[in-house]
Order: sequence, then structure tokens, then C-alpha cells
Amino acid sequence: MEYKNIWTMAETRNGNLKDVSFELLSRGRALADKLEESLVSVVIGNNVNKEQLNELILRGADKVIVVEDAKLSDFIVETYSNLLVDMIGNYRPNIILSAATVNGRTLMPHVAMRLHAGLTADCTDLDIEEETRNLLQTRPAIGGNILATIKTPDHRPQMATVRPKSSKPLDIDESRTGDIEYIKFNTSLLDNRVKKLESKHEVGGDINIQAAEIVIAGGKGMKKSENFTMLKELADNLGGVVGASRDAVDRGWATYPQQVGLSGKTVTPKLYVAVGVSGAIQHLAGMKTSEVIISVNSDPDAAIFQVSDFGIVGDLFEVIPLLNSKLAKEVK
Repeated sequence: MEYKNIWTMAETRNGNLKDVSFELLSRGRALADKLEESLVSVVIGNNVNKEQLNELILRGADKVIVVEDAKLSDFIVETYSNLLVDMIGNYRPNIILSAATVNGRTLMPHVAMRLHAGLTADCTDLDIEEETRNLLQTRPAIGGNILATIKTPDHRPQMATVRPKSSKPLDIDESRTGDIEYIKFNTSLLDNRVKKLESKHEVGGDINIQAAEIVIAGGKGMKKSENFTMLKELADNLGGVVGASRDAVDRGWATYPQQVGLSGKTVTPKLYVAVGVSGAIQHLAGMKTSEVIISVNSDPDAAIFQVSDFGIVGDLFEVIPLLNSKLAKEVK
């Protein structure tokens, strides 16, 4: 029996699908079309929102496989792994994609190890090699200084985790149809050695650049850490958060949770303001899918302007204080 079709792993929280469930479909759809295979979204959880299950179809899936049970309400990697290994044995998917979240980074290695399958983590790009029909998995390597393209030609399924926010969900297409298949959970797959006691979410200050709708990012052009206060003021005026380039983080002007780029976070805010950021390819890969990009740089040839919707060529130490002054009056 051959391996066929592309699976994307949806994630749930309290019966609702997480955004990454829909983001992955855009990646999977492109691969499925190239291979002329079906795209399947796999949902494991309990009492999952029925409208959202149908939305998976409307956003690109040809089929949705749902396994629901009260014992699957909490993510327990051993149980989820038992279930997924069992499903892979029955359905034999060609490719499995998961988000590079806590769940995905835990579950996929566990499954890959048990199946002796290849797994590439934290991918930023995926494609199909025309000659072999193998999955090409591109990810940052050597501290984000290069991009490595990896393939696993000898084992199936081919498995990869993909950075959250690195792609946008496909638009809803009301004309799309597909099947939703419910599978009864085999309780013999339950691993009783592990029980969830509680969840704690550690908050890194007030920084959550991936969830923010507005990100104000500073680069090497900020010259010193004290100058980031003007970016914090701008972020406060606009209701956003402060991000940074790798250069700024390496110099200790900002913290790693603020870093945008291949070796940091990928963000897709409604507004991204790049201040003193030159636009190295590693940084562009982490923010180029933002809805609106505004850049401030004294170099008219800076690469950041190539992806910007609006560019201001000027001294940031004149532009940003003036902008803050104007915005402060508007806020009042």
C-alpha cells in the first residue's frame, strides 16, 4: 500500500481550533496541488466546534479526520503519539505537517522516532521536488545565518513542523466541499502513566510580538539601548509592542523574545514599523508578510524599503520624536 496525501495537524484549546490549524492549510494546499493528492486536516480533542471543523474545508482541506473523546481534552504527548502512530498505520499519509508550537515540537519528534521517519523542525518554506516528488523542507541553520533545504527520500511519512505566523490562512471559499470523518477513540491507546495536573503560562513581561497587531521594531540604527525608549513611546501611542532585529538583540539593546527574523519570531501584524533596520534577508523572512510595513532609514538604498508599503528616508532621531509628539497630541 503506497503512502499518499498530505496531513496537517490541527490544534485545539477548550473545543476551539487554534489559528495555526488554518495557517497550515495554506502550506498543505500548495503541496497537495503539486502532487495532485488530497489535503487532510487531522483534529484530536473533545467537543470541537462544528462550524470550525467545516471552516477547515472552506479554507482548503479536502477531508477532516476528527478523533474526539473526553480523555483527549488535554494534550498528553504519549497518548496523542499512540493515537497518531495508529492512524498513520491505517491511512499511510505521504506528508505530515504540524505547527512549530509547544504541541507540535513535542508530538512530532515523538512520532518520528517511533516510526523511524525523517523530521525537519521549524521550517520557513516547503516545496516539492519535481523529479522525485520528495518534500523539500527549508529551515534556518547555523544561528539563522544560512537556509538549509532538507529532504527525507528513504522514509515515509515525510514530517515537518512549520513556524506559526509564517503563512496566512487561505480565504474562506463557500463553494468548497469535503468530508468530515469521525473516528472512535480506541481507549487502549490511552497512556495512563501521565496525568495533567495544571497549566501555567509564563509571561515574558508585556512582550508578545506574535500576537500583537502592531509591532515597532528597532535595528542597529538605534545606536544604543537607551534609544529604544522612543520606540516604546511610539508603541504605547499606537497600542503596539516593541520588536527588534537580531543586531539589536546581539548588542543587548533588546531581549530575545523581541527578536524578529529567522533566528527569532515570525510576525504578521496589521502594522509593522521598522526603525533603523537595514533589511537583512534573515529579518525580512520574519516580517515580510505583515499587512502594512512602514520603514524609517537614513539610507535610501536600504533593503527594507523593497518590502515596505511606505518608506521615510531620514534621520530616525528626528522622525520618531516628531511622530511621538504628533501622536501624543492626538491621544489627548
